[in-house]
Amino acid sequence: MNFRIGLCILMMLLNGFAVVCRTVQYTAYEEDAPGTEIGNLARDLNINPADDPQTSFRFMERPNSTCISLKEANGLLTIGERIDREEICKQASQCRITFDIISFSMEKYQLIHVEVEVKDINDHSPQFVHNESYIEISESSLVGSRFPLEVAVDWDVGPYYIQTYHISYDSHFGIEVHSREDGVKYAELVLAKPLDREVEDSYTLQLVATDGGNPPRSGAVTVNIKVTDYNDNSPSFENNVVTVELNEDAPVGFLLLTLNAVDPDEGVNGEVLYGFGSQVSSEILQTFQLDPSSGRLSLKALVDFEKRTNYELLIQAYDLGLNSIPTTCKVLVEVLDVNDNAPEINIKPMTSTSAGVAYITEAAAKDSFVALISTSDRDSGANGYVKCSIYGHEHFKLQQAYEDSYMIVTTATLDREKIPEYNLTVTAEDLGSPPFKTIKQYTIRVSDENDSPPLFSKSVYEVSVVENNVPGSYITTVVARDPDLGHNSKVTYKILSSETNGPPLSSFVSIDPATGSIYSVRSFNYEMIKQIEMKVRASDSGTPQLSSTATIRLKIVDQNDNFPFITNPILMNGSADLRLPNNAPPGYLVVHLKARDLDDGVNSELSYKILQDRENMFTLNKQTGEISLKHGLSYVTGDVLRLTVAVNDNGRPSLSSTAVLNFIVTETYPDDELVIILPSSEEQPEWDVSLIVIIMLGGGCALLLVAIIAVAISCKRHRTHKTGKSDIVEGQSSVCSTRYLRDLNRGLGDLREAETLFESQKAQEANKKVSIVICVTNADQLSTKDSGQGDSDFNDSDSDISGDGSKKIPTSFNAVHNGTFHSAQSGIKFCMIPIDGPPSYGNGYSIAYSQTSVYNPKTEFRRAAYQTGHHPWRDTSYRTNLPKTKGLLQAIPRTGPVPALQLCYENQTEMTQTERAPQLEKETQETSAVLHVATSF
Repeated sequence: MNFRIGLCILMMLLNGFAVVCRTVQYTAYEEDAPGTEIGNLARDLNINPADDPQTSFRFMERPNSTCISLKEANGLLTIGERIDREEICKQASQCRITFDIISFSMEKYQLIHVEVEVKDINDHSPQFVHNESYIEISESSLVGSRFPLEVAVDWDVGPYYIQTYHISYDSHFGIEVHSREDGVKYAELVLAKPLDREVEDSYTLQLVATDGGNPPRSGAVTVNIKVTDYNDNSPSFENNVVTVELNEDAPVGFLLLTLNAVDPDEGVNGEVLYGFGSQVSSEILQTFQLDPSSGRLSLKALVDFEKRTNYELLIQAYDLGLNSIPTTCKVLVEVLDVNDNAPEINIKPMTSTSAGVAYITEAAAKDSFVALISTSDRDSGANGYVKCSIYGHEHFKLQQAYEDSYMIVTTATLDREKIPEYNLTVTAEDLGSPPFKTIKQYTIRVSDENDSPPLFSKSVYEVSVVENNVPGSYITTVVARDPDLGHNSKVTYKILSSETNGPPLSSFVSIDPATGSIYSVRSFNYEMIKQIEMKVRASDSGTPQLSSTATIRLKIVDQNDNFPFITNPILMNGSADLRLPNNAPPGYLVVHLKARDLDDGVNSELSYKILQDRENMFTLNKQTGEISLKHGLSYVTGDVLRLTVAVNDNGRPSLSSTAVLNFIVTETYPDDELVIILPSSEEQPEWDVSLIVIIMLGGGCALLLVAIIAVAISCKRHRTHKTGKSDIVEGQSSVCSTRYLRDLNRGLGDLREAETLFESQKAQEANKKVSIVICVTNADQLSTKDSGQGDSDFNDSDSDISGDGSKKIPTSFNAVHNGTFHSAQSGIKFCMIPIDGPPSYGNGYSIAYSQTSVYNPKTEFRRAAYQTGHHPWRDTSYRTNLPKTKGLLQAIPRTGPVPALQLCYENQTEMTQTERAPQLEKETQETSAVLHVATSF
């Protein structure tokens, strides 16, 4: 092989061609006819000689034999001479002929290694070396004696080799065929009957060897047997039968006895040897040992009484003379029992799926059968008598069934949830000396019955979840464990139907029936619901189905998700206008900020701070929200002080709200108009619906009575002023507050005093509706109940249900754009005044109607007006319909935020402060009567 590789490399280096080395294998049968094709190299290697006419195939080295031929043109391999496999490979199991061929072409040289396996055929018959063979057998030979025969030779291999031998029939002889380790088969002649030379002194047999071919081949040899004579005296034993006792625990080498036989002959004919008879079994030969010279019989291997209790040995004694006739002595060996075997335990359960385990249902009653125990001991007598006991638990006992069999029975009812498995110890002890004991562990498993409901670890679960959670988020898992097994312990969970102040519980949470995991269905809002209490039922899958419940208290944890908001003072678009007397001393409490946060706990703890104080005039108590003056006011501080404050909660992160407070400096403290306080927006305790209806009806009647009295008093004053003289135009003069405009000719100083005309009054009671003071230009367009003056009709009553009263001469109330002259030039005289009151006043405000221009110091535009030199006496105003017969408690719809106090003109142009004083006197003379009307929102 190395030579072939080296040649390939040499050819590649010398010629520069690509050399390929390949191996092909073929099969041929021996004795094939010359010319029989073995293989075609060109075809098998995909070499097409037509593509390269110069392609040729040649032996690299000519083989010694000419059994294979090669056609150089196409590489055809054929049988050259007949192949004799036995000549080439003898009797090897595989026979190969190998050689190398080179394929030449224009492009490359190719080395081809060829292996031809020669298959054997049955072309040889078994043969014996001799045509005849001779054997001498003494007539004294024992039956069963064996005599080797000549071995036949077969040059074929495998199935074509010799498979069997047989002899011609003869009643005295038989044949046995054996195989050697090398696979060669041989035969032995066996003596089937005793020989008697005096009757027949020779025998002739035909021995035939047959192979496995089809048809089989065979060879034969003639066997000539000669019967020889023997001497006339045989050895004799003292006793032809000897009995020996042997303990089963006797060690190896133990001497049983020494045999003695006597031969009266002399010399070699009288020299006695001992041996086992031909009938002795192989077990005896393996168990006992006999010394041929001394006749000592000893123990070769241990004996076992439980396996065999006795042995019968045939021992022969023979002399060394010719024609020696052996004498036989029978030795009987009795094996004595020794307590060398422990008792055996066999347990047969009533129900079992694995060895060593019995099953019983926990529903079994007392004295129920579990398993049968059988004991045995291979020893005899007392050594084989067995006592049985059971240990491990008092729930089981042994009860004898029959003979050496016992029953395991229950002594009490079983509970698998308490004890699922019992490990018992079964003991069996014989009465030998010393006694033997056998201990066996046995397991009894209690099969389950659905007798235990699922149990939660606790009856009440308290779980917290932060509000604003993502819908579908995990909350918690409740676990109920069922001590039963299998299907009986498979637990499913369900939320029992319940309601949480309205919506069903299923709209809040859901539960995975398999795992008990609870998930949110919606996002929780602490401000709407603070706790959800529900019951979860856990049910097993047994029959009957058992279940238990547990309470889940789901506490919603507040999150800082609400901004604090200021409730006092009331803000309008994030700001408020507040009055500040110009003579307020340092430390003067300007306003008490109040704020709320809908969150809870630390998230609702508020603190206040000043964000911007340009004049540095104020101090703020961050805990109470009280704003006080740092310094006294001076002329340089201006008429409007602006303060930006913020309120922060204590949450994480902290949320805050800001407000702008415009402090308008005034000379005096203004009077406030009377207001009735609306219910605050804060949460109120829940009231019974029927009680609320009764209170509303009673309150409505009381308000109606108060309104009637107020209108009557106003009408009376109106009539009184019609006959008197005043600074105001006769017949139209009235006031909207407790003070009069006594002197309007005192200039701008008196103008500030007139500010109290439309200011709010502090209420003495909380939680009542706001009263709105309305000043109307034409009192005849409003009517109270029948006045007795003859100016009323059937629609004047408050009980007007026809609606016709609303069609009578209304006063329109239209919105006027903020900051335009149109608000000062409107033909209607009215103003709307927001109430500056505590937060509990709600959204109450005043609407005033007058033919006299009014000054509003509370608008945030005042500061801008002072800076520009113009008074801000124009602002957003409203118009409304006030039907005559609508009633005293007229509801005026409000659309949009409440505006600041509005100042209106009648066909006036904007003036400066210095120009306004003479005009005020003129307007005062034209002032029409005004009427107080309470309007409810």
